[in-house]
Amino acid sequence: MMMAIILGLTAASFVLSSSAGMGGSLILVPLLSLAMGTKEGVALAALLLACNNIVKLVIYRQTIPFKAAGMIVLGTIVGTAIGASLLVVVDEVIVSYTVVGVILATFALEYKGPLKARETLAPVLAVCAGGTSGFSGCSGPLKGVAIRSLGLERTYLVGAASVVSFAGDLMKSSIYAKAGLLDSQSLVFAGLCVPVMIASSLTGRYLNRRVGEKGFAILFWTVMAGYACRLVL
Repeated sequence: MMMAIILGLTAASFVLSSSAGMGGSLILVPLLSLAMGTKEGVALAALLLACNNIVKLVIYRQTIPFKAAGMIVLGTIVGTAIGASLLVVVDEVIVSYTVVGVILATFALEYKGPLKARETLAPVLAVCAGGTSGFSGCSGPLKGVAIRSLGLERTYLVGAASVVSFAGDLMKSSIYAKAGLLDSQSLVFAGLCVPVMIASSLTGRYLNRRVGEKGFAILFWTVMAGYACRLVL
């Protein structure tokens, strides 16, 4: 019964990630952390999300703005390497609460800051997003604001989010595996989830195409609000 619940919620996280561009860790990280412990849960979530992002890259391959997202990808990789290395050695209580202040500052910038400032700070936000993602498993609002600053149409935004997320999750997974946070059982579970990833990502793409720009904006900021609430509460 527990495995069925985990698989069901894992599928929901993949659907959300494929439709909004991000949000998978919003469900997956607390779910797996509750089932396995914080560090192990964050590590397995990174592996699953990295595999799922491969599926998303294939599905959204025609709408991936590699050039536009290049600096954000680079910043995410640098930040993730730092954050994931910290996760291995830092106390779990610090892991749980350290990003709250950064999240609040990011929302203040999104709502009050001028567009030019957001565009200029996008690479910096990407580094911070990678750092908080590697450290706590959650980079949502930071990564979201960085990608939104590119001014992309929703399918291209999901494509950009997919390539950025894949780069960060791949970096995290390699560091976690080297630290012993991922084992053979993690790889087996990831393999079992591949059919779920494919079906869920196709469902998410269908939903992305069905909603208009306004509907997508509502979905996107609902995910961002969810990230903030999870971190604060």
